[in-house]
Amino acid sequence: MTIEEAQEKVDHWIKTVGVRYFNELTNMTILTEEVGELARIMARKYGEQSFKESDKGKDLGDEMADVLWVLICLANQTGVDLTKALEKNFEKKNIRDIDRHKNNDKLK
Repeated sequence: MTIEEAQEKVDHWIKTVGVRYFNELTNMTILTEEVGELARIMARKYGEQSFKESDKGKDLGDEMADVLWVLICLANQTGVDLTKALEKNFEKKNIRDIDRHKNNDKLK
């Protein structure tokens, strides 16, 4: 699905199953919580921390999707077209970083 389709599907789900959007501040807090859950799994899978019993069986993709879901909610309720925003972000990075990473000795 496209980003636009994802925004539409989330909006439809929120308005039919979820009743309504949480307010923006609540969703920002939920986004932070979801990023923390993703970070916890990343730290255990790719970092040096060991898995706790409660972390076992957590799906990395599902945790990423939770982050994306809440980000889409925030975009929808603040009027951000994520497709246009991402395209504009690519333009910014292509101008700003055209040689930045190629010339970074730390990446060689």
